[in-house]
Amino acid sequence: MIPVSATTLDTSDQIASTKDSQHWQKSIAKGFRTPSELLDYLNLKTSELPYQIDPNSPFRMRITRHLASLMEKGNPFDPLLLQLIPRLDETTEQPGYQTDPLMEEDYQVIPGLIHKYQNRVLIIAHQACAIHCRYCFRRHFPYSEARLSESSLDAIEQYIQSHSDIDEVIFSGGDPLSLADEALSNLIQRFDRLPQIQTVRLHTRTPVAAPERITETLLNTLNNLSCQVVMVVHINHPNELHPDLLAKFLRLRDINVTLLNQSVLLRGINDCSKTQIRLCKQLFAHGVLPYYLHSLDPVQGTSHFDVNQQTAGQIWLEMQAGLSGYLLPRLVREIPQRHSKTWIHP
Repeated sequence: MIPVSATTLDTSDQIASTKDSQHWQKSIAKGFRTPSELLDYLNLKTSELPYQIDPNSPFRMRITRHLASLMEKGNPFDPLLLQLIPRLDETTEQPGYQTDPLMEEDYQVIPGLIHKYQNRVLIIAHQACAIHCRYCFRRHFPYSEARLSESSLDAIEQYIQSHSDIDEVIFSGGDPLSLADEALSNLIQRFDRLPQIQTVRLHTRTPVAAPERITETLLNTLNNLSCQVVMVVHINHPNELHPDLLAKFLRLRDINVTLLNQSVLLRGINDCSKTQIRLCKQLFAHGVLPYYLHSLDPVQGTSHFDVNQQTAGQIWLEMQAGLSGYLLPRLVREIPQRHSKTWIHP
């Protein structure tokens, strides 16, 4: 276990912490914001693409240079590029695709707090993400109405204390790791202090976009919580597994953070059992357990990513044949008003 002091950081540590924070924040700030600049970087011409780009999408493009560096130049079908570049396909309306298909607004009992499942609550810790995944199930979420304030945090804390069944707090967003270290530490520690809370869970994609976001300060915070700490990362394709990211996973494992991965099954990107098997094995080799393989949530603007349930089931069966049981993620769909994720194994 890495020895991380529970005492206040000394001056030299504070300086290093500030540099760490500035480094990842600058890295994200310097990312690509328009399709044209990204395509120029990848040596791709809009006129030669086999699909149409939407440069004016209200769901703005956001990609870090780290993630762009993992894309194959000259390849319009690169699996990372297809996840992140806005296409005109997003403007096609399809029956059954909605702005809030999971009915999260119905479960938002306090601004910023979603209570859908009995023993756990989800806090919208921050509205921002380091990257904007085009299939995002919260791309239409009213974040302006869910911003956390001191009064809403007080109300959330009181709500949890009045529901004794709640023993786990999930921090999501946006992405909780978009918060600066001090703000994130204060938020996590506030709920870690509640006697009934046994587990603190962080859902994040930021380390994939900027591995340096796993700072020494963040490691120090997580190492000194009284609760069990779970981090659920979101990785869809083996090409996202840069050595810097894998090294950060090992650091997290050294301080006993339980690492899980959830993927979304996406047409033309990772809808292949060989790709999924390779991802699961590489994750496990670096301390991350495959957890969920999600069927696409039917969010307006994402229908071109959908993999039908029959195909998804066949992919999962092929994964089952090629993986040990402990490496096999659950194939699931989220259905409103169910008490948990719904398994859709064939």
